[in-house]
Amino acid sequence: MQAMPFEYDPVVYAIPFFLLTIACELFINWKERLNLYQTKDSFASIGMGLGSLVIDLLMKTLAFTAFLYLYQFRLFTIGWHWWSWALILFADDFTFYWHHRLSHEIRILWAAHVNHHSSQSFNLSTALRQSWAEQLYKFFWWMWLPLIGFDPLMMMMMMSISLIYQYWVHTELIRKLPAWIEFIFNTPSHHRVHHASNIRYLDQNHAGILIIWDRLFGTFSQENESEKPVYGITTNIETYNLFKIASHEFIAVWKDVKRAPGIANKLKYIFCSPGWSHDGPDLRARTLRKQLLEKEHQS
Repeated sequence: MQAMPFEYDPVVYAIPFFLLTIACELFINWKERLNLYQTKDSFASIGMGLGSLVIDLLMKTLAFTAFLYLYQFRLFTIGWHWWSWALILFADDFTFYWHHRLSHEIRILWAAHVNHHSSQSFNLSTALRQSWAEQLYKFFWWMWLPLIGFDPLMMMMMMSISLIYQYWVHTELIRKLPAWIEFIFNTPSHHRVHHASNIRYLDQNHAGILIIWDRLFGTFSQENESEKPVYGITTNIETYNLFKIASHEFIAVWKDVKRAPGIANKLKYIFCSPGWSHDGPDLRARTLRKQLLEKEHQS
């Protein structure tokens, strides 16, 4: 196996930035008495981040080796040029959008991703609450990039740049940016919507860097000043135990699969959207949002 060279990983150089900005947000939170942080919750987020980092170190090595192998069969050699970075920005972000969106719309993938949404606070430490299970498979989504000719090292660097970008959008201190930025890029306002459990906001704004994919594929929702985001998941788990945070939805899936009659229903509990039920109300996000809009239209 060949590891990605340590000195080429932008995340390594971003760690001081992460620590400094969390310290700044903590200071503003204390000075303005904003109640943005809950101590146990923040430590849980940091703990999830450290666990994810350990898994990620191994998986990055495996992924980099796999990308190098696939790169031998590339259709083109794109190389390292200024325009290559523009291309890979769009290719990586497009891939991230679909990976992220399906992680909300397929329950077994949601079981891995839900960890990131389980905090009822929204601050820069929440960005560190990364999934453990997701690290085991997420690189498969990017395997098409070396096949069309992107250098694996460039790919890994771009993925790290995207991760760094997504860090700063986890804050309530930045309200709205200029309209052209809000139109093109993922911003704190857009990402507050993504982390909200309000029916209006469920499964919206899956952007990594560019919000254009949500606008194009119908998953964009504007933050409504009259409806403040309520953070967390629709049924909060009320725990700071790292192993429960990492596993609770997998356990719920298993329980539903066991009680479901027939193979078809068992498979639906695994692959349908969260909220699907064979014997209860339809609590899928798109169903709840449709019902909300119909109710508002009637009133």
